[in-house]
Formats: sequence, structure tokens, C-alpha cells
Amino acid sequence: VAAARADVVLMDVRMPGMDGIEATELLLGRSAARAAGTGPKVVGLTTFDLDEYALSAIRAGASGFLLKDAPPEELLAAVRTVHRGDAVIAPSTTRRLLDHVAPLLRAPGPESGRHAAAVESLTAREREVFTLIAQGLSNPEIAARLYLSEATVKTHVGHILAKLGARDRVQAVVIAYETGIAVPAQAR
Repeated sequence: VAAARADVVLMDVRMPGMDGIEATELLLGRSAARAAGTGPKVVGLTTFDLDEYALSAIRAGASGFLLKDAPPEELLAAVRTVHRGDAVIAPSTTRRLLDHVAPLLRAPGPESGRHAAAVESLTAREREVFTLIAQGLSNPEIAARLYLSEATVKTHVGHILAKLGARDRVQAVVIAYETGIAVPAQAR
């Protein structure tokens, strides 16, 4: 990947030897540009829509996941979307996935304390925007809900991602579930 200077990597989640999750962690963990958000983006490929490996890939730093049987045009659109810095998972799909695996996200982990501290560092307005991101709202929907311009929402989203240390909205939503900002639909 370093020799090819890849912008986007399509990573099979289930591979012999080193699985795609470990490979994603290795690829992104060793990337000096990861902290700056300029390193390669990873899209995990999985067989099942609610595969537990998809969540693990996102936690490892992947910008989302697709099913292996996705049509070519969807795959191309996903690569372009991730290259722009967005996630490849539609907010409704992300929410459904995270509702399904929320108990796994609540399990204490090494990053729980860091994420909680990062959430506490958000301003009141950033926390409002963060909550709406976690509910699956797009920037235009957030702008309409909070009576803000889309540019202002985009600025808030950028600040939120930076403070949380999240590469994209998908990782931000994972953090929202981990820290209790978002709760599964069945728990409401």
C-alpha cells in the first residue's frame, strides 16, 4: 500500500493468515498520516449485512463496509465517497447495525475513558450536532433542525471529528454508542 500510495483500500474482512481487521489495524496504525486524516481509507468487505466483523473493521479504522455482492456501480460510488472523507454506510444502515450490536459497544474497552473525555470536551452546540449525527441525520437535516447553515454544520462536524479523534461519521457514531450519547432503538 505504501509503494502504491493508495487512497482507498478494499479490505476483505475474512482472509486466511491475517484477517482484514488485523490488516486494517496494521495498515492504519502504522500510517503516520492517520492522525492527520490524510492516510489511506479502508472499506471492509463482508458477506453478511450484520456481520460482527464489520463493526470490528470500523473500530479498527475502516471508513465503512460493503457487502461482497454489491453491484459494481455501488462499489465505485463507495470508493468515491470514502475518498471524499465520508462513510460508505448510509446513516439508516449504520443505525440498524449499531442498534443490533450496541451491547458489544457498551463493553468496557481501552478507549472508553478516552472517548468519554473527548465527548466531555465538546461544546454545547457540538454536543447537539453530535447527538443528531448519532441519530443518523445528514448535514442538511441537522442544519434544518438547528436552524443553521449547512456550512456551519459542516464546521461543527469537522470540530467534533477532530475532538473525538474519529476519521469519519461512522466512527463518531460508534463513539456515540460507546459513551451513551446514542442508545439502541429497543432501549428507548
